[in-house]
Amino acid sequence: MFQNLTERLESAFKQIKGEGRITELNIAATVKDIRRALVDADVNYKIAKEFTDKIKDEAMGQKVITAVSPGQLMVKIVKDELVALMGGSESELQSKGNPAVILIAGLQGSGKTTFSAKLANYLKTKKGLSPLLVAADIYRPAAIDQLKVLGEQIGVDVYSEPENKNAVQIAENAVKEARSKNKNVIIIDTAGRLAVDEQMMTEVANVKSAVKPNEILFVVDSMTGQDAVNTAKAFNDRLDFTGVVLTKLDGDTRGGAALSIKYTVEKPIKFVSSGEKMDTLDVFYPERMAQRILGMGDITTLVEKAQAQFDEEQAKKLEKKIRKNQFDLSDFKQQLEQIKKMGNIKDLLGMIPGVGKAVKDIDISDDAFKGIEALINSMTPEERANPDILDARRKTRIAKGAGKSMDELNGFLKQFEQMKNMMKMMNKMPMGRMGLGRR
Repeated sequence: MFQNLTERLESAFKQIKGEGRITELNIAATVKDIRRALVDADVNYKIAKEFTDKIKDEAMGQKVITAVSPGQLMVKIVKDELVALMGGSESELQSKGNPAVILIAGLQGSGKTTFSAKLANYLKTKKGLSPLLVAADIYRPAAIDQLKVLGEQIGVDVYSEPENKNAVQIAENAVKEARSKNKNVIIIDTAGRLAVDEQMMTEVANVKSAVKPNEILFVVDSMTGQDAVNTAKAFNDRLDFTGVVLTKLDGDTRGGAALSIKYTVEKPIKFVSSGEKMDTLDVFYPERMAQRILGMGDITTLVEKAQAQFDEEQAKKLEKKIRKNQFDLSDFKQQLEQIKKMGNIKDLLGMIPGVGKAVKDIDISDDAFKGIEALINSMTPEERANPDILDARRKTRIAKGAGKSMDELNGFLKQFEQMKNMMKMMNKMPMGRMGLGRR
């Protein structure tokens, strides 16, 4: 995500990194490179120029304290301006009503239907609401089928009228259905087009007038850059939507949409989405996104993802086992399963400061743990609890059962032993310094 932009900005900061103080001359060179990086990331030139002018003014007005180098100060100024450009702070979704109505709009192919299901899953699992998905795309039969399949995956009801070609009626009937079934939020997936057209705008505007939604979310493919911003403006002029959703952030995203859209339409980005899995939806936090763009990682999001998956009681039991040096291969496998639930492995590593750059050219598959799991699954409970009993005969059986070589098995066992040795060292620390099991 934003890989090229991150590299270009890092290169720009090198201009001033070795300088002892900020001057008009070294600031000008740095600012010029930042502007070029933004324009190459598909940010509108006017926005890039205004952004870098603010950076220059801010930098020239600052005195560099002895503890901070000009380069560090410049990174902070750019980060603060990026945060402001993307909205300053997160914007909450208005999901209270009887029922609350959320209208989803956008072009065909932007990921509206998938996002609708992800949002339903988010509201159900994170907010404790009872959502109803509404298939109001009357032109694409596959959209109804797709929503039903996704609804079944996440355990959310889908309202549809396949024979009805009136989107306004479908939306109005869905509101009645929600009330009768005690659903407290409905998400209406509307039709998209390949381009903005009058028929499409009129239809979604009529749905808006009929059901008076609490939220109108404009879904945009973040890979389309400046085109996405132009489309957002056309939609906003007609619909006056309440928020933006950026999808496909796991693709070749240059960053133009994320950096320009708030400035252009003066509406907040509310969610970002990546991948097809139903739990890959995140609230948009401008500060966290700015940190990731600048290669600073995103520890806060990483911790939140971990807290969402790791059971507190289980963590306490694990801490006791580590304290007693009883952590075994069954425990290790259980931890791998929890990590996999947190999301894409490469994305998770990218949230750790300094690691994202190190792994950017490495292909890390979500199946990276499969070989390890296969080896552990080939062991008996006794072997998992006490790997020291693994002799040549047992190892041959385990490797063959997992479809792995003896070298791979021995390599894994060596790594596990090294990890246990590290845990022994941690055992010597005071309880408060370990941090395990804390929320």
